Amino acid sequence: MKHSIVDTSQMELEDKVVSIKRVTKVVKGGRNMRFTALVVVGDRNGHIGAGLGKATEIPEAIRKGKEDAIKKLINIPIDENGSIPHDFIGYFGSAEVLLKRSPEGTGVIAGGPVRNVLELAGYKNIRTKSLGSNNKQNVVLATIEGLSQLKTPEEVAKLRGIPVEQLSN
Repeated sequence: MKHSIVDTSQMELEDKVVSIKRVTKVVKGGRNMRFTALVVVGDRNGHIGAGLGKATEIPEAIRKGKEDAIKKLINIPIDENGSIPHDFIGYFGSAEVLLKRSPEGTGVIAGGPVRNVLELAGYKNIRTKSLGSNNKQNVVLATIEGLSQLKTPEEVAKLRGIPVEQLSN
């Protein structure tokens, strides 16, 4: 994942808790209960991050997850009709998320964990399909991995050393 350092001081960040799990560690004296919170943070304007927090209390786990997500914020491209520049598949572990660009008026067509990421990222028109694993954590990370690897037409033209107008030929 390409992590560009994003200045969060001027941003209005929203957060969404994707999942909370109770995890148990068996020790000599019994069982240690802890909570793990997967939190997605975004500004609905092309910045998104996901983080994991673990603590003995749920609110503390959520707070830690939010802090972790803010540290991992990335920039992502959004085109003029609120979609992605091109179709792409994001991979993380055995989770695969297919991201397809859509015309104006489509809306966000996505399952639970993917929808949380896309709405907080600021996409208005996009279709997705989760392939492979249904593990929420891996699906969220596969979505962010896919979004981080998207390239704008300007970036592609610069890489190829040609003007943007020549790309569609």
